[in-house]
Amino acid sequence: MQIRANGIDIAFEDSGPGTGAPRPVVLLVMGLGMQLVAWPPAMVQALVDAGYRVIRHDNRDIGLSQHFDHLGPPNLLWTMVKYKLRAGIRPPYSLADMAQDALGLLDALQVERAHVVGVSMGGMIAQRMAIAAPQRLLSLTSIMSSSGARGLPEATPAVRRVLMRSPASPALEDIVAHYVQLYRTIGSPAYPIPEADMRQRIEASIRRSFHPVGTMRQMVAIVADTHHRAQALASVRLPALVLHGRADPLVPFACGEDTARRLHGAELVGIDGMGHDLAPGVVERLVPPMLQFLAANRGSAKGAGA
Repeated sequence: MQIRANGIDIAFEDSGPGTGAPRPVVLLVMGLGMQLVAWPPAMVQALVDAGYRVIRHDNRDIGLSQHFDHLGPPNLLWTMVKYKLRAGIRPPYSLADMAQDALGLLDALQVERAHVVGVSMGGMIAQRMAIAAPQRLLSLTSIMSSSGARGLPEATPAVRRVLMRSPASPALEDIVAHYVQLYRTIGSPAYPIPEADMRQRIEASIRRSFHPVGTMRQMVAIVADTHHRAQALASVRLPALVLHGRADPLVPFACGEDTARRLHGAELVGIDGMGHDLAPGVVERLVPPMLQFLAANRGSAKGAGA
């Protein structure tokens, strides 16, 4: 489905609205370059079965939401040089803009308040939502994400090497092979995904939409938001849960610890053997603490959803 929100076209899926009493809404915000279909069906179904209305969307510039190709491809190398020099970075758009997209989606769906769950970059967007409009959130859950504070540990050298590579050719099999290698490198060592399953998921995602230049623009938005967001998190006074893998090679566990420290009263749950993915074994361990947290902060369904 598509809807006009915050002045752009956003693709979304709405699961479990039902026809009876309104359900509390959970808004799921996906990470860098990832589409709404990347949310594991088992996680979505667990939330629906627990009595929630689950809304997922493609972030701007990715999937079936509006692309911003008129802004041109960014210079990632120059962006990183400016970041290292602590010079100002002007992104094509900001994480704050992406947060307004998500809030605009809630507006368009007539949802007053929602539990917001973000993964990786989606956790950063969720943090921006909490900073900009805390009255719209019932709670904040940040999964394998970061506050963006300077000085936090960075991705391992192996991950950085893979991130700098590109597919060998535009052929589907080479694109799939590239992402298999990437997801193997950042994935959960204790919960490996069978390669056949991984290939099937990657190919389905590529066939739905493949827009790497959008990922590049999103990456610049992430880099431009570092440090500033970390300072602003001190103002957030919302129920908060931070879920993070202790074996994350892309966004190390210390980033989750830092996020939890900056969010007043946040609960931190570390998952042994979890890397930077939502493998089936990881989902089995993320869902119970998340459902427990949401239930404790469920609030009234009245006014929480349409």
